[in-house]
Amino acid sequence: MREYLLVFLVAAASTYLLTVIAREIALRTGAVAAVRDRDVHDEPIPYLGGLAMLGGLVAAYAVARELPFLSRSDPFVFRDVAVVLGAGALICAVGVLDDIFDIDALTKFGGQVLAAGLLVFFDVKFYFFPDSGGGQLALDPAQGAILTVVVVVATVNAVNFVDGLDGLASGVVGIGACAFFLFCYQLSDLNGVTLATTGALLSAALAGACAGFLPHNFHPARLFMGDSGSMLLGLVLSASALALTGQFQGSAISFGREGAAAGWVVMLPLLLPVSLLLVPMADLVLAVVRRTRAGRSPFAPDKQHLHHRLLEIGHSQRRAVFIMWTWAALIGFGGVVTSLFTGPQVWIGLAVATVLAVALTFLLPRVSAPGHPAPEQP
Repeated sequence: MREYLLVFLVAAASTYLLTVIAREIALRTGAVAAVRDRDVHDEPIPYLGGLAMLGGLVAAYAVARELPFLSRSDPFVFRDVAVVLGAGALICAVGVLDDIFDIDALTKFGGQVLAAGLLVFFDVKFYFFPDSGGGQLALDPAQGAILTVVVVVATVNAVNFVDGLDGLASGVVGIGACAFFLFCYQLSDLNGVTLATTGALLSAALAGACAGFLPHNFHPARLFMGDSGSMLLGLVLSASALALTGQFQGSAISFGREGAAAGWVVMLPLLLPVSLLLVPMADLVLAVVRRTRAGRSPFAPDKQHLHHRLLEIGHSQRRAVFIMWTWAALIGFGGVVTSLFTGPQVWIGLAVATVLAVALTFLLPRVSAPGHPAPEQP
């Protein structure tokens, strides 16, 4: 655990320091977010935060290779992490081009598919599904490749769609990465296998990169991650899930409690990565339905995302971000807790947390009397 904590801190510190360089590059290349009708910022903000986060991930990888415990892990661990970083660099480069030149949606989609294809080419992909009997359903190469591309591209676009308020996307992904790291670490521990896994290493580094970027991105933001950052975060988070499903066979999954290897719990290695991004995924689906029903392109921007609706019902920017972080934490860590522990205390705790999240979302704006706006601070 201490070495993973060091990986987290290295990624956070490196990203925090590199944002200064990324901001300067953005200003010199004209990668600046102009003020548009659908945006909530009122002055131009530089892009290219993804460059800083990519640098933080690479720094964490370089340090991890030299640590006493992680350096003795199976060779495929660092090989797969290197593949993910290579695909991340590719999709980050596509995002940089979009941040500077505003490339069309089809070209950007092609870059996303190409980056996902790079993962498949180097065997970072889905190999099987666990079944309810504790076994596994093997996927042939074509099925694994198609499923991998679909999951990676969907996650990339989900993070991209949710990146609409200062600190929102980096916070949601950072929370998801922390929850996924806990799941990977505990799953390894309960199964008695090595704690040095690709999923845990990627998740720790990704959480650190998000933490290091947040001080520059939280409202009022001095730097936006841009598409270079949102697509990078989506790819790395989805790749962590791919690595996990390649690490454990369905028959080996045991959550340390009687009967847990059977039934729906055995599907959690696949369901949890999806649940971590349930909020942005829901936003993505609603946006596609909303736009296609209106006869518009699903990629056409608008100002009806979930975070826009939170602002409409009376939340401040910061409070809207904290509320969406709360829902992300409830879903992500709730999935982890229910997979690792049992008993009435677990469900009571989740029920209380859900009630509080609902109250924060819908009741808090009504507390302020008319004419007394909600405070900026949560």
